[in-house]
Amino acid sequence: MISKACVRAATHSKLEAIAAQGVDLTVVVPPYWRDDAGRKDWLERTPAEGFRLVVEPMVFNGHFHYHWYPRVGRLFRELRPDVLHMDEEPYNVATLQGFWLAGRTGARPLFFTWQNLIRRYPPPFSWIERYVYRRATGAICGNADAVGVLRAKGYTGRTWVIPQFGVDTSLFYPRPRPEGEPRPFTVGWFSGRLRPFKGVHLLVQAVAALGDDTRLEILGWGPQEPALRALAAQLGLGDRFAMQPGLPSERVPEFISRLDVAVLPSLSTPQWKEQYGRVIFEAMACGVPVVGSDSGEIPHAIGDAGLIFPEGDVQALAACLRRLRDDASLRAELAARGLARVRARFTQEQIARQTVEAYREILGAGRYA
Repeated sequence: MISKACVRAATHSKLEAIAAQGVDLTVVVPPYWRDDAGRKDWLERTPAEGFRLVVEPMVFNGHFHYHWYPRVGRLFRELRPDVLHMDEEPYNVATLQGFWLAGRTGARPLFFTWQNLIRRYPPPFSWIERYVYRRATGAICGNADAVGVLRAKGYTGRTWVIPQFGVDTSLFYPRPRPEGEPRPFTVGWFSGRLRPFKGVHLLVQAVAALGDDTRLEILGWGPQEPALRALAAQLGLGDRFAMQPGLPSERVPEFISRLDVAVLPSLSTPQWKEQYGRVIFEAMACGVPVVGSDSGEIPHAIGDAGLIFPEGDVQALAACLRRLRDDASLRAELAARGLARVRARFTQEQIARQTVEAYREILGAGRYA
């Protein structure tokens, strides 16, 4: 497997679960991944249980489409893998590199895609995409809409709908609340980089519209931070509003456990709609009720284990928060449903099991031409 996403320690339990099913697994990661704001997500090392973690230098680190690994060819020659799991979109240079090396060493390659909107790319990326489609023995899609996008763009091979990662329930689990401490009803958002299409400004407005002592906590960073602080001050939230930058992945559950409800108020744009909503499952696993907009995959992620509101509708979002604030039994019911939903379908072990089933299916097929 080649995956820049696996620099995060919270992803490693999936790798352990794959290896535990009898897979001789080697995972290639860069020493860090630089996001489009220049922020470096450094490799968070954990004791690798049952799999081999290989750190390889990356050329054009931080460039989503252009990055590649200059020394990984020797690893293919050494390992002669049966399967290449390219944890990248099919139009990226790293995917082209991996598929070319798979062809030289006889590995059966598959790729991963989140893309749930049809987007046409100019050369050379359109050429890379067609090359990968022709040679892939399978495609893992992070959401159901991604299957339709692949078909519309000409891919005719096998597909499986499997999220890239599940929830590590050894990290994300219900924690006891401190007893005897008066605390306000606390709403939270945590999803990394703050951008307008994440809809956090709508959440600030909705909390302000409640007109009580409800507190809003934000875990994130990015260009929208000053505007959000100014909006919270303008609407009079004062010390009922708090924002902190990102935390190491193993400390995120501590943040979630302080919340009474977690919200994902994403807004669709012509270029983007919510692809998965990982934070929904992490909150559910911590026993925290969730509220989400109807953008992209969010309603499918939540199912009957939370509340949905029309994206962009501040009053509808405020109504959802008010309903949960005023109904402790509903909060408890949704928390229980969410916890059961995650444990049944979205743990790292469940995602690993589905992934290994995909490996076994392509190993039963003939090698590609």
